Amino acid sequence: MSDGVLIPYEVLNELNGSLKQIIVEFEKAGSRANDLEQAIGTPYERTGLRDQADRFEAAWNDKRETLKQDVEEIQKHVEDVGTAWSEWDAEASASLSVDRNETADLPKEN
Repeated sequence: MSDGVLIPYEVLNELNGSLKQIIVEFEKAGSRANDLEQAIGTPYERTGLRDQADRFEAAWNDKRETLKQDVEEIQKHVEDVGTAWSEWDAEASASLSVDRNETADLPKEN
């Protein structure tokens, strides 16, 4: 049984990309809320629904910013892990490679 966690590079890269997309969505959310309020307008000369959307956005805005910062931190860690493992893998591979001339000194099978 393995003691480690095996995560393919492709999965790390996909996770990194997904986290970046989430961050972008958080950044765009404020302007979308404004668009929503404008789209609601004042049906039947009433502003209740638009006022509720505005209150929700105001309350959610601070929480969204905190959540965005947390996701940015996670995304950075995921990116750093992927980069570090990729660099280690390339270095390990280079150190284990065998030159053509080196094969003459390797033991031969009987």
